[in-house]
Parts: sequence; C-alpha cells; structure tokens
Amino acid sequence: MLKKITRITTQKKQKHRYNIFLSTPTGDEYGFSVDEDILIKFRLEKGMELDDELIKTLKEQDNLHKVYTLTIHFLSYRIRSEKEIVTYLQKKEVEDEQIAVIMQRLKKEKLLDDQQFADMFVRSRMNTSSKGPKIIEQELFEKGIVGQTAANSLEQYTPALQKEKIQKLLGKKIKQTSKDSFQKQINQAKNMILQKGFNQQLVLEAIQTMDQEENADQEWEALKFQGEKLYQKHVKKYEGFQLKQKVMEGLYRKGFHFDRIQQFVNEYIENQE
Repeated sequence: MLKKITRITTQKKQKHRYNIFLSTPTGDEYGFSVDEDILIKFRLEKGMELDDELIKTLKEQDNLHKVYTLTIHFLSYRIRSEKEIVTYLQKKEVEDEQIAVIMQRLKKEKLLDDQQFADMFVRSRMNTSSKGPKIIEQELFEKGIVGQTAANSLEQYTPALQKEKIQKLLGKKIKQTSKDSFQKQINQAKNMILQKGFNQQLVLEAIQTMDQEENADQEWEALKFQGEKLYQKHVKKYEGFQLKQKVMEGLYRKGFHFDRIQQFVNEYIENQE
C-alpha cells in the first residue's frame, strides 16, 4: 500500500532531524522521523509515495545512523580499540548485524585501527606512568589487542627506555627508604619494579650500575640510625656483651653487613660505656 508524504517538518529540539507525515483516509498523520542525512540520501520530499518496504528501510537506515552518530560521539573523547567499540554498542543493546555494519564503516573511514590504537596506548603509558611492558601488555589484552599487533606496539618500549625508567624508580624508592640497609632498600625496590612489569634482567643490570661509593655512605648513615634506635631499645634491659649481641642481631636482621655492624658496635656502644 502506497502512502504519500504530505508534510516534512523540522524538529524543534533537534534541527537536524525531520518529522515525516503520511497521507491517511482522513487526512495525514505522523509517520516517522529521519536524520537530515537520510532525508538527503533518499531524496524525501512532499508528494513522494512510499510503500511499506521503503518505509521499513528508511526506519532501519535512520536507526543505523543514530547508532553511528552515537559511536562517533563515543570516539570523540579518545581513540578506541575495536573491542571497546563492540562492548560499548552491546551495552547499548545494538543488534549484532548493526554492530558489524558500524564496525565496517568505521574501518573504511579510517576511524578505527587497532594498530594505531595500540601504538598510541603504549606511548601514553610510557610517558605518563611507571608501568613496565608486561603490565602494559596485559592492559592491551584487556582492550582486545593481542598477537603481532601488541608485539609491534611494544617494540617502542626499547630496553634503553626501560633501563632509564628503572633507574629513576630505583633512585626514587631508595630515597624513600634511606634509613634502611642498602640490601633491604634494593630488595624492596627490586620487588616494586618487578611488580610494575619490568624485565628482571634489566632490573638487575640497573642495580649493578648504581654508584657504590654513594651507596656505601648512605649505608653507614642508615646503619648508625638503626643501630642507635636498637641501642636505646635494649640499653635499659641489657648491658655489656648481651647489649652488644642484641644490637648486632637486630642490625643483621635488617640486612646490614657484619663487618659494618662490628665497626658500629666498636665505635658507638663502647663509647657509651
């Protein structure tokens, strides 16, 4: 059954959408609305006759256009992976057939590219976070980026860049724990950096290149700090050999070397007696 378009009016709140009125035995009535793009694509105008099949097509095309516009808005905030787009549309209860059409169009228009997304994602993480490649790779996986695409993007995070970041993390962590033994500082820093997803061998290499003379000075200051605390803790209950043993045992458990502990005991405790 053919229906003639009797009026086309612009919606008050959405100027890019148009209401289509169709003829009826008693006059005309609202039929459906379409976006301006659909209006132009199908050359809709007053007096045009539409059959049921064409009306169905117009409604489907308009709905698809709404979904596409919604997706473009979602993409406007930042670049997205294919998986993120699909998940977003599924949450909007978009049908699988429509999702497939939208995805194909976005790729054709070069608005969706997982390799480009992965490259930008890795660069962002490298520049704005302290995360290592393993953690970033896991984040890529969660966004649907796997295999060669992920591998290609992670090539940006070269061993040289990783070492640079590891050294900064080492320095920062050691400053935060400057009152601990160097061994304890290193163990804490190493564990923290490994948890961030860096390669163990690169971490060990960075530790080996640290300034040992500066570390030795820091170690001695830390030992004196901890030793004095232990002395004050035990001096009220012990004296002589027992006091020395308590302090030495405590310092040894904190990771200090025996020869430096002995030096502290000889220089500090004996001077107190």
